[in-house]
Amino acid sequence: MNAPKAAPVSNHGRDGLMASNSQGRAARNYEPNSYDGPAETGRPLSAPLAVDGWTGTHEAPLHTKDDDFFQAGELYRLMSQEERSRLVANIAGGLSQVSLDAVIEKNLTHFHAADPEYGRRVEEAVRALRED
Repeated sequence: MNAPKAAPVSNHGRDGLMASNSQGRAARNYEPNSYDGPAETGRPLSAPLAVDGWTGTHEAPLHTKDDDFFQAGELYRLMSQEERSRLVANIAGGLSQVSLDAVIEKNLTHFHAADPEYGRRVEEAVRALRED
């Protein structure tokens, strides 16, 4: 079997090219998730190593636009009203089919964080589709 022998590997990769076994097809292999799948441990990826100075896990310097939602909000605000409407309809169509309300709420907070109008429109569209 093609697998490392010296080091434990847990990258949650599966179902690659020519996979011939089930390899947990229905299991979630992404993080974060709401289905008891893999979760970050918070442990450093590697121990510091002395070179000319030190290297290892460290915090990256923050910039004024460093948050997970800035670019999504900027892109939304660049779109025409017609493009925004199509985007909202596409997102709401999929999100309204999610069975766990907590997952829907968690996702809606992301759209609100990107842009208040974006969040409001996606939330209204999801609620309308779930009422039908």
